[in-house]
Amino acid sequence: MKRSDKPVDRSPLRFKLGCAYYGMRRRIKWLTMEHKFAKKRVSERFPEVYFSHHTPMRRKLKDLEMWMQENKVTNLKLAVARMDGIVLHPGEIMSYWRLIGKPTYRRGFLDGMILRNGKIVPGVGGGLCQLANMIFWMTAHTPLTVIERHRHGYDVFPDANRTQPFASGATCFYPHVDLMIRNDTNEDFQLCLKVGKEELFGEWRVKNKPNCRYEVIERNHEMRLEIWGGYTRHNELYKQKFTLDGEFLDEELLVQNSAIMMYSPYLSEPGEAKRYDGSQSNIWDDN
Repeated sequence: MKRSDKPVDRSPLRFKLGCAYYGMRRRIKWLTMEHKFAKKRVSERFPEVYFSHHTPMRRKLKDLEMWMQENKVTNLKLAVARMDGIVLHPGEIMSYWRLIGKPTYRRGFLDGMILRNGKIVPGVGGGLCQLANMIFWMTAHTPLTVIERHRHGYDVFPDANRTQPFASGATCFYPHVDLMIRNDTNEDFQLCLKVGKEELFGEWRVKNKPNCRYEVIERNHEMRLEIWGGYTRHNELYKQKFTLDGEFLDEELLVQNSAIMMYSPYLSEPGEAKRYDGSQSNIWDDN
């Protein structure tokens, strides 16, 4: 993996102009792809669960005020109301932001935690990355294809009780930092979401019983001291396919990740490989 450049602290004007430019490009892209996007929502659940996952919505993190996390729950409820039950037909694309729409105060979204230039700041719609993280992680355990995914350029929090590999999520920023998933199979998939009292729940459902399963493998994890004085973190995630009886079928590179670390690193042995069991989100060494 190549060396990482020193982070750039962009001015508010440059940030605003960049958002306007890339936002315009995104809207043009949406218009040209209009006929390809999934739009249909069905309240009745498909009978078979392909993959499910759940994550806590509130965590005690250093220097993070809890009101941001309470507001995040409100934001998640609004987003889930727009996405729950969406059906992804063969050949269709699911766009995270096209389904949710622009987070605004008028639509009921509140200030929550967002990351900007490696710093935690309040912003309208903050916290919606948790939903994008969940959808990406679930999709990695299905035959669906992720055609657009982004991650934060900064690694802000250390691995306290981590049950998924570093950089296994997807960040989002309306409208140009999107998460898009395409159905390249010959059957319908249904995304089912729920905001519980303490946790966010998600499922990809299908009409027929799955005939295979997927796991995510982390390889080449590294924490590196860069020549400009800071630390960066890198890894590769691979998607492995198995029969229901456990026979290995195939493997593909899912994503390569690099991020600037915002905390003191604990350097582990390079080349470490770990397997992450998607169904239970447990972790064990792949020896």
